[in-house]
Amino acid sequence: MEVVAVDIGGTHARFAVAEVAEGRVVSISEPVTQKVAEHPSLQLAWQAYGEELGRPLPKAAALAVASPVGGEIIKLTNNPWIIRPALIPDRLGADTWTVVNDFEAIGHAVAQMGDEHFLHLCGPDQSLPDRGSITVCGPGTGLGVAQVFRHRAGYDVIATEGGHSDFAPLDPIEDALVKRLRKIYNRVSKERVVAGPAIVSLYETLAELEGKPITRLDDKAIWGLALEGKDELAVAALDRFCLSLGAVAGDLALSHGPKGVVIAGGLGLRLKDHLLQSGFGQRFIAKGRFQGLMSSIPVKLITHPQPGLYGAAAAFAQEHAL
Repeated sequence: MEVVAVDIGGTHARFAVAEVAEGRVVSISEPVTQKVAEHPSLQLAWQAYGEELGRPLPKAAALAVASPVGGEIIKLTNNPWIIRPALIPDRLGADTWTVVNDFEAIGHAVAQMGDEHFLHLCGPDQSLPDRGSITVCGPGTGLGVAQVFRHRAGYDVIATEGGHSDFAPLDPIEDALVKRLRKIYNRVSKERVVAGPAIVSLYETLAELEGKPITRLDDKAIWGLALEGKDELAVAALDRFCLSLGAVAGDLALSHGPKGVVIAGGLGLRLKDHLLQSGFGQRFIAKGRFQGLMSSIPVKLITHPQPGLYGAAAAFAQEHAL
């Protein structure tokens, strides 16, 4: 069966046609990316995709949205579109549909993808487990967190808001970072430290500790300088980001009791080479009396270019048992 998979974020909406069968994704077409700002609604973007594809769209929709899912109206967090699931048949011409949170979709992708779509980061160099819990977390505009539980009958994905749990500083530099952030926010969550925009606070904290003047740059500029190695302070902020991400991923693993961990998110993939060379792995296992347990957990990076689209189709396939 064919289904239109859509991954809707704050800036872009990505479309593809997936083939699903027996509860799994068989194949997925090359994605088409549209700018949200160029279309007043999902319906018009859907129609534009159909025109670009040049053929009638399948009457099935799998939507992954960057927003909490539930209720009669879904308002996207950083996007003016409003989705009313009850109106999907009328607006999109779909007879069957699935709507999931974007990181819940990532969880479905993790559950269904093969080893070729994962890069080993630390821990035992082995496949993700066939049974038990897998923690999935990923930095982007925010910090997405989900849990995949594999069992005899298949798997379940548990969407969480783990990125909004408290951040625990581990050294004087992180103490200084949290102190700085508390001047802005009453409470410092993990998302304030290991999501894309957090690089600004990291950069400015390091500048202050070094006694250097603080240059006001946005997160895109600092990430660019860091990834290109053009600014020592930006590179130091990148190194610190990887350390903190390792600690956060380890804390989430302790909470979920998993047999595997996957780092996802668009920013996670961009950090591929840096995560391998950083102290991410050391921070992940540095959990005191539980260091032995943490060392036994394989940690992977998902490398598939469109896990949101793949996961949306996988969620549809599982829900409708196709």
